[in-house]
Amino acid sequence: MSVDDATVRKIARLARIGIAEEQVPALAGELSAILGWIEQLGEVDTTGVAPMTAVIPNHLAWRADGVTDGDVQAKVLANAPDATSGFFAVPKVIE
Repeated sequence: MSVDDATVRKIARLARIGIAEEQVPALAGELSAILGWIEQLGEVDTTGVAPMTAVIPNHLAWRADGVTDGDVQAKVLANAPDATSGFFAVPKVIE
C-alpha cells in the first residue's frame, strides 16, 4: 500500500501533529514502508501455530487468598499528626 502526501497531511491533522511541509514526502515514504512490512506479515502461513502472549512460557505464581495484614488501625493512626474517632483528621477544605 502506498501513502501519498495528502494522506500524510490528513493523518497529521487527525492526530493533531504539526509537521513541516518539507517533512511530508519523507513521512509518506516511511509510512508506506511500514504498511508494506505489515502486508508481508499477512502473507506468512501461521496454520497450526498456537496464539501466544510471550515467547517463553510464563506461569503466574498463585498465593492463598487470605487476610495477611489487618487489625493495625492503632499502629497506622499512631503515625498521624491528628486522629479522631479512629480516622485521620484533616483540615476542612470546603466551606
